[in-house]
Amino acid sequence: MSKEKARYFTFNDWIDKLELIGVPIAISPLHDMDEKTDKAKWTTDDVIKNGKHYKKPHYHGIYVSKNPVTTDSVRLKIKRSLGDKSTSKVQIITTSIQNTYLYLTHESKDAIAKNKHKYKSSNIKLLNNFDIDRYNTLDVEEKDELFEVVCEIVAKYEIANILELRNFIRRYGSLYGLTNMKIVNKVLANKAGLMRMYFDGAYQVRKNGIKEIELDVDLETGEIKENGYERDR
Repeated sequence: MSKEKARYFTFNDWIDKLELIGVPIAISPLHDMDEKTDKAKWTTDDVIKNGKHYKKPHYHGIYVSKNPVTTDSVRLKIKRSLGDKSTSKVQIITTSIQNTYLYLTHESKDAIAKNKHKYKSSNIKLLNNFDIDRYNTLDVEEKDELFEVVCEIVAKYEIANILELRNFIRRYGSLYGLTNMKIVNKVLANKAGLMRMYFDGAYQVRKNGIKEIELDVDLETGEIKENGYERDR
């Protein structure tokens, strides 16, 4: 049987010699605070600190092949460079490169949901001109979902223009799955008119302290009573 081929792979463990392979690679910070809360998975290789079990310190990485190849091919190249025990797992990326890149620091949605220790993105190492923006592709559904996220941010924090949004994304974007403005620009590319209305609305709220409308609703029946009322923000 022919083996599945792909261009994007993720793997564990590395040494500087990886750069000699000559393909774009991103390396995570050292994962030395990955706690193992499931006692059934505790092993003698665990690092024990203050009574807690942690996985053996390790790295994660992203490997971008020049053309579709098998996981065996990638594993062989790494082993030729680093030795037989250099990598424990190589697998095809089946979600998105963006999600896998965020996992390098445990900022992906699944890592956040599992409350995994967050590592510093500044400690990610990029080899051979690896640039996450080159591999980020968004389908229509993803763009729509991220656009809703951007709109919620603009409304919640009363962001009045694109420059304020850029500063927000630079500082806090990773908390919302938006790592940089290049992604946001892709999302907003065909929605400039609607985004302008959100900015204008946020500006008016911030400037004039517009009151928020609340309806008088019967919680038991769900019936909206005739006269709603407003409350100060």
